[in-house]
Amino acid sequence: MRTLPACLLLVLALTTPAVQAAPPSVQKRQERRMETQGLVKEFLKGGLAVPTAISRLRILREEAFAAGLFAAAIPEVLEPRRLRDVTAVLAGLETRAAEPTLVDLAGHEDSAVRMYAIQGLGKVRSRRVDVMLPLLEDKSYGVRREVARALGATGNPKVGKALLTSARTETDPQTRVMLLEAVGAAGDKKQTPALKAFLDDSSESTRFAAARGLCLLGAPEGFTFARKLLTSEDKHVRRQGLALYEGVAAKQSSSALRPLLEDKDRTLAAGAARILYQGGDKTMMSWLVLASWNAQGEEKLVYEKELETLHLADDERKALLRKAGVVK
Repeated sequence: MRTLPACLLLVLALTTPAVQAAPPSVQKRQERRMETQGLVKEFLKGGLAVPTAISRLRILREEAFAAGLFAAAIPEVLEPRRLRDVTAVLAGLETRAAEPTLVDLAGHEDSAVRMYAIQGLGKVRSRRVDVMLPLLEDKSYGVRREVARALGATGNPKVGKALLTSARTETDPQTRVMLLEAVGAAGDKKQTPALKAFLDDSSESTRFAAARGLCLLGAPEGFTFARKLLTSEDKHVRRQGLALYEGVAAKQSSSALRPLLEDKDRTLAAGAARILYQGGDKTMMSWLVLASWNAQGEEKLVYEKELETLHLADDERKALLRKAGVVK
């Protein structure tokens, strides 16, 4: 007997008396899943670009369901370019449900598929270091860079030594930078002395990456490096110094960043507030909201850029403004 297409089965399911009698929230969920299924089908036929597919699927908030649909369809995706696109969408969904499929794809013969698969594992902070560590020796720069980023995202100190060993032999400058930063992100403080040695490297980008790794580890040498940049007369150099504090806890960065809130370079000030907030200083959200409220013209855009990064909801903004007494 011929099997009905899955999409038709879902349509029939939605029209059953049981579903029609279900609470509105359940009906809405079923509608979202039906729309998700339609988008996945359209994408697999080549009707949607990767960024569009990711955006529309995430808006529906059915990422795990979409990941299951893609996983079921992958055996039928034979054309390499299409498989790369499917893997890129799976990575972009940023759902733990995609992890088993991404783990399988990380061993694919196509380097672009491997790269997107590892990228996806990094985005969900996968703990599958057993899958990622061997790929530090991958022939593809793109794969090695994504592996460095993903291993750093694990926050697993046990990968620090392998990352540093790879950095010593890495021939691609950009990949070396990412490896050194990942050592810090992984949290392996035992590698602090080895990272310090890279502060004397002939490459500026390597020195900067080593300082970034040291800052993430809370090492004084990293903060000393960053503070020197912050004292520069060149605003671009000072912004480089600020960037070294990305991901650092507010209790470690506050003494250096709080004075920047009064800096004449408002881009630097807004960035410092955002980094402090992400580091745990929740008062900085109110600071950014009020600074934006009081700013005019292009200066207002500086604060709004940082608030957009923090995904501030309109109702939260209004609540902060009411608390500050500037609106009713």
